[in-house]
Amino acid sequence: MAKQAGGSWLLRLDDLDGQRQTTGVADDIMRTLELFGLFWDGVISRQSENGEAYQHFFAALRQPDTVYSCGCSRAEIARSASAPHPGDDCIPYPGTCRAGMKAGAPVRSWRIRVPDEEICFFDLRRGQVCQSLPAVSGDFILRRADGEFAYQFAVVVDDYLTGVNQVVRGEDLLPSTPRQIYLQQLLGFPHPTYCHLPLVTDADGAKLSKRDHLVSHQLGNTAGKEQSLLLATLRFLGQNPPHELSNFSCRDILQWGVTHFEPCHLPATGGTLDI
Repeated sequence: MAKQAGGSWLLRLDDLDGQRQTTGVADDIMRTLELFGLFWDGVISRQSENGEAYQHFFAALRQPDTVYSCGCSRAEIARSASAPHPGDDCIPYPGTCRAGMKAGAPVRSWRIRVPDEEICFFDLRRGQVCQSLPAVSGDFILRRADGEFAYQFAVVVDDYLTGVNQVVRGEDLLPSTPRQIYLQQLLGFPHPTYCHLPLVTDADGAKLSKRDHLVSHQLGNTAGKEQSLLLATLRFLGQNPPHELSNFSCRDILQWGVTHFEPCHLPATGGTLDI
């Protein structure tokens, strides 16, 4: 989609959480992309190199009526939840520290106040999407007491720094988008267009991800399957590549995709990948 629009396809390594980084994984991701002919444009962006920018924009937001300190632990928030909240990465914060922390409590994070209104955006696959931030996330975290910036805040700054104007990613991140749009509004950043793709799952419907090691240069489990995997992925995404492309290189298959890809054909749901 980026190439079809005459744009650039960028690679960013989300490496903020140093304690959870596994040696060699980032290199494996890059080598695997190259194996499939997926060569990125320009320099690689790394979140670990954007600390000064995060500090700057956090300071810009840190006003008493916008950002406040919070002493609640995850366990306390979980206990306060009235019902399970499936399908997202958080339990809605109940606003315990909105009017001030209880005496003697340590600062665990800084949260941003969210408005009691819906945030709406147009997704190229799902159409109009609206979400009530208080119902889904509540006042969400910008920064933790250990100094680590939260994902929702970091990616908004990252996209701004690199001039991202289209975000194409998995549907599991769709619930995060209204939070990111709200931060873009507060910081005066432009809004990218969004397209959230259906997810590849196992037979039981569980999402497959990098940690499942299904596609890895390091493990060598794609040798000889590159073309068939690309074609299977195009079919999974609702496209109709001709059968004779199976005899062509990854580069030629991707070029066919650049020319013929139609977002309007993306399927409503995901599922298993038929190879």
